Amino acid sequence: MDNQFIVATANLLNFALPNRVFYKNTEPYSDRQYQQKIHALAPLFRQLQADIVGCQEVWDEQAVMALCQAAQMQDYHVAFPLASNEANSPLTHGQGATGTPAVGLISRFEIISTTLLTQVPPKALLEIPDMGVYQQFNRPPLLAEVRLPNGMIMTVIVAHLKSKRPQFWENAQGEPLEDKNDPLVRVRAKLRSLCMRAAEAAGIRQVVIERLSHNQHPLMLLGDMNDVMQSVTCQLLSESGEVFYDKSMRDIVLYDASTVQTRMPWLKDMAYTHIHQGMPEVLDQILVSEQFLANSKFHIGEILQVDYFNDHLKFVFEQRPTDHGLVRAQIKLYQ
Repeated sequence: MDNQFIVATANLLNFALPNRVFYKNTEPYSDRQYQQKIHALAPLFRQLQADIVGCQEVWDEQAVMALCQAAQMQDYHVAFPLASNEANSPLTHGQGATGTPAVGLISRFEIISTTLLTQVPPKALLEIPDMGVYQQFNRPPLLAEVRLPNGMIMTVIVAHLKSKRPQFWENAQGEPLEDKNDPLVRVRAKLRSLCMRAAEAAGIRQVVIERLSHNQHPLMLLGDMNDVMQSVTCQLLSESGEVFYDKSMRDIVLYDASTVQTRMPWLKDMAYTHIHQGMPEVLDQILVSEQFLANSKFHIGEILQVDYFNDHLKFVFEQRPTDHGLVRAQIKLYQ
């Protein structure tokens, strides 16, 4: 239906072309492994039936294009600036992502423009223990302007925040400069990761505030936040709790799509997108601006339903096409 569309977020777990090294200590995919990954992800994408998908952990844009073809997603636009395989790309020179995987966007709707958020905004700068000021995003978020079916322009931000993995102190060659087996060192390394993730969240939050202040511009944030919605990190991104104290903040707050959906099917199912040490948790989020709240006087639509695609997480690790569940939100436009 023209007045409805679907957005989704998908961590694709080191999605790379075959026979290319993406991490020095990781074997590249063989042609067979690459095809297996494509054919395992394609049914998931067909199930999503999404018009917009924010993707994380992509090394090669060509792999995403192959996935779209396998999933029979016709006439979709792809934007993965830091994973481009185009020889004339000023960012990658056709080599795809280097050092760390990239985020990007798949969209059935027109992508009008894209921008990368590479520098942490000044007010989000934070001193990381033993490492100095954290000034650049490790995985730069993508900001895209997308034209919705009703002609309105919506900002879509795709993000992949720093993981909880300890950030040990290393030299330029990646060699450890501290004892990773020392429990006190490990605590300090986890503190660094937390600080980096918080700085990234605060940096994205500043951009969101600038985009939303004193206007009715619709915005969605899609991504792997590497934290649950109740965490300090995600509350930095959202600030939804502040509305209880100050209603005037509604126009700059982001809302967890799963809590503002007007249908509630998740009450009968357990929502999770990742399993860590046997514990299920939701690390992948869809956050929306006030324009998608059914009870807002500035609404342009509503979140009908949020669904989680996580059956593949029950497989043994080697058989999973990704270690994250996929999340989608079905949206109804009023105009």
